[in-house]
Amino acid sequence: MPKPHLALLAALLLAFGISHFSGLIDPYYLDVLTGIGINVILAVSLNLVNGYTGQFSLGHAGFMSVGAYLAAAVSVFLGPTLLGPGGGTAFQQNALFLGALLTGGLSAAVAGLLVGVPSLRLKGDYLALVTLGFGEIIRVIFQNVEKLGGALGLNGIPAYTSIFWVLVFVALSVFVVTCLVHSTYGRGFLATHDDEIAAEAVGLNTTRYKIVAFVIGAFFAGIAGGLYGHFKMTITPSGFDFTKSIEIVVMVILGGMGNTLGVILAAILLTLLPEVLRSVAEYRMILYSFLLIVLMLARPQGLFNFKRRKAKP
Repeated sequence: MPKPHLALLAALLLAFGISHFSGLIDPYYLDVLTGIGINVILAVSLNLVNGYTGQFSLGHAGFMSVGAYLAAAVSVFLGPTLLGPGGGTAFQQNALFLGALLTGGLSAAVAGLLVGVPSLRLKGDYLALVTLGFGEIIRVIFQNVEKLGGALGLNGIPAYTSIFWVLVFVALSVFVVTCLVHSTYGRGFLATHDDEIAAEAVGLNTTRYKIVAFVIGAFFAGIAGGLYGHFKMTITPSGFDFTKSIEIVVMVILGGMGNTLGVILAAILLTLLPEVLRSVAEYRMILYSFLLIVLMLARPQGLFNFKRRKAKP
């Protein structure tokens, strides 16, 4: 069995073990660990687009919102019918939750395809503006759909998210992205990142590679959104605004573009940092922003990117 598959199996067993003993963990630390897992999924999935393929997307929160709302809609509106008046067994609830997550992820992937096909022929700032506009369009749409709560958001979402499901999808997202970029096919992503003109000159369809990266990244963003919605039990359009997209982009940049391990560590750090600064709540965001500026000035290549810079000719 190849090493990545062994690592995935070990991660799944670890997820089962932590879930089994989760009752012994303080609820606060369990909540923080859940938040870390969701942010890791978001950062790793965006890193496929921004880091490995060399694009610049600012619409990841939009894909997350699609997954959150569609997954929540399945649980809230279809759940009572499918589970019956008794609420169903634990197995039925988990099956419903998995179906809701996949619905959210696939819906986000379709949204990624719809955005990617017309926009990924653009580059740099133009692509960033298109994805930013998409995120805002999605937010405004959900804000005006009264069936989904409108501006007040969707409440009463079942608390199906557990540390087991979060860790399982963390493992799957890391596994898929790692195997993809290190496969023969995945070299096309790296070639697109390094020199798109040269890649096209040797026959690579760089637009197709960018669309594939966009769709896969959107899928896992949708999964993260579904986990987030069933964790917080309420979602609002304002929770998926431009600021949320920037938070995810900062994780990728701080961890080191195209560095999966670094991005994971950055997601952990940037989730824990606000919690550490909670004792100085009134200055928390100021200190948080100041530390980010210092880190980016000190390590512009990424805090956890230890590759040596190439000497300039």
